[in-house]
Amino acid sequence: MAAQDPGPAGIEITGIEITGTAQREAWLRRVMPPVERLDGDLWSVPVPIPDNPLRYVSVYAFGTDDGLVLIDAGWGSDESWQALAGGLASIGAGIADIRGVLVTHLHYDHIGLAGRIRQASGAWIALHPADHGVLSLPEYRTAELAVAREAEFLSGLGATPAEAAAAVGAVADWVKFAGMALADRLLGDGELADVPGWKLRALHTPGHTPGHLCFVDERSRRLFSGDHVLPRITPNISAQRGDPVSPLAAYLDSLDRTRDLDVDEVLPAHEWRFRGLAARVDAITAHHERRLAELLAAVRRHPGGTPWELAGAADLVPSLGRVRRPDADLRRHRDRRAPGPAGSPRPSDRQRYPPARLHGRGHLKTSAGSA
Repeated sequence: MAAQDPGPAGIEITGIEITGTAQREAWLRRVMPPVERLDGDLWSVPVPIPDNPLRYVSVYAFGTDDGLVLIDAGWGSDESWQALAGGLASIGAGIADIRGVLVTHLHYDHIGLAGRIRQASGAWIALHPADHGVLSLPEYRTAELAVAREAEFLSGLGATPAEAAAAVGAVADWVKFAGMALADRLLGDGELADVPGWKLRALHTPGHTPGHLCFVDERSRRLFSGDHVLPRITPNISAQRGDPVSPLAAYLDSLDRTRDLDVDEVLPAHEWRFRGLAARVDAITAHHERRLAELLAAVRRHPGGTPWELAGAADLVPSLGRVRRPDADLRRHRDRRAPGPAGSPRPSDRQRYPPARLHGRGHLKTSAGSA
């Protein structure tokens, strides 16, 4: 992922204002951010991604008359499960109060815990049909087949058999991904999500994945952007095996579609909340224009080069040196071995709020102090 430094917390830089100042400050201190109450019955709960430089996913919890509905679930590990349970406990709720999970996209840091939540609470899981279709393919349900297909895909890009095998890894590394939850409900573009008391409209934004969804709360004018628009980095745009659509073209179209949404604040899945959607979209679009120009120049310097060779060309980005080959996108959603944040709190270390009163299965009342 390419990076841009947005400057100190709370300072507006090129049209972007950081509103998640506690998240930004925690990032600078390399600790987990707090659970935050963003509105009467809306909470942000950070769920760690073990051994990953992204550090955490912001799970958004909506209180309804019938319990909680989440946007995203978190990475499928015991550490992440305990953090989610601890975060919900700090607002007077629990896993059993979850009635549904709106998954922005199929990557493991977003959907990994969804099946475990469903098993513990009976919650439904909603996905866009395109991502549900990908997860339903045989090669996504069987680890051995997934490894074989991934190696075949990388070989088609120009990798040698040894390079492809090294990039894909062992079958054991893929077992958990083959068990990712399938959806109970499919949610298409423009449809209202089943979140009583809220007006959450799904927006199909393909590119990062074929079925990536953003959600617009039309009452509070908030955009829950998933990985589509992030404040400091850009999402990886990866080709799907057998997908004839250009994911980058789809992503740029999705950016264009979201640029002028009538929203006041962007709530992404990673890093921190911010204002200035149009400015951020323009910056991401300009980034991809620069990268495309660099790639075209590399193609001219290396006529006949395969995609695998071009992705590893040392002169593709002279200022950064050797760039990651296509296997970087595979490893990004497998077990990353980069150091995690120092001082990540245990669930018992999390900030606790005054208990929220629960109605029905788990309606969060506004008795808790504001973040």
